[in-house]
Amino acid sequence: MSKCEIVKTIDLSSIKGGVISISKVSEPYGKGSDTIASIGISLKGDINDPDWKVHLPLSNIDDVCEALQAVKNS
Repeated sequence: MSKCEIVKTIDLSSIKGGVISISKVSEPYGKGSDTIASIGISLKGDINDPDWKVHLPLSNIDDVCEALQAVKNS
């Protein structure tokens, strides 16, 4: 059974009441599946029902953070 732990929530700067939620999800795709990070964006502030979300394998987080920093700095 999947287990979701919200690690952090961040106010979405461009949308009043919007929120970004960062979660750690164990066994997201069934028993034995690898743990992932989940990033949710909710325009209405509902962290349990985001409008968009992305799932990242933990092994890809460093590369994604590096790419996001490159976008920020470009």
